[in-house]
Amino acid sequence: MRKSKKADSITTFIGSDASFEGRIEFKGTIRLDGNVKGKIFSNSGTVIVGEKAVLDADINVDVAIIMGKVNGTIDARDRIEIYPPGSIEGDIHAPVISIDAGVRFNGNCAMKSLTLSPGKQNDSLKSNITSDKNNIKKFPKNL
Repeated sequence: MRKSKKADSITTFIGSDASFEGRIEFKGTIRLDGNVKGKIFSNSGTVIVGEKAVLDADINVDVAIIMGKVNGTIDARDRIEIYPPGSIEGDIHAPVISIDAGVRFNGNCAMKSLTLSPGKQNDSLKSNITSDKNNIKKFPKNL
């Protein structure tokens, strides 16, 4: 079953005939189909790299969806999804990484653990983890 490439509505778009050099900071979702050199950063955003895009850039976002060519490091706080004909030359880091068949990836991959910050949200997450551990113990051992 193929995963969905759908992201939130695109708020910023750089077309296939455009070239950009420098630092891109954004909120929401940006789709890049042109050539970009530099750094791409968002505290809470999604970057979509289109099939015709060529990026010589380091990417630091929440979600990265890659279908084009990226030369550089990708750091995602939530997840990285890579679809054909995507190509990555560089390291990738995220808690969740999905690489489809047909993708070219040359680099190092690290799945970072979830960083928890103080608050009630963490307590409910901890109870879910404890609950999951209890369910694992009850799982039949003969399988």
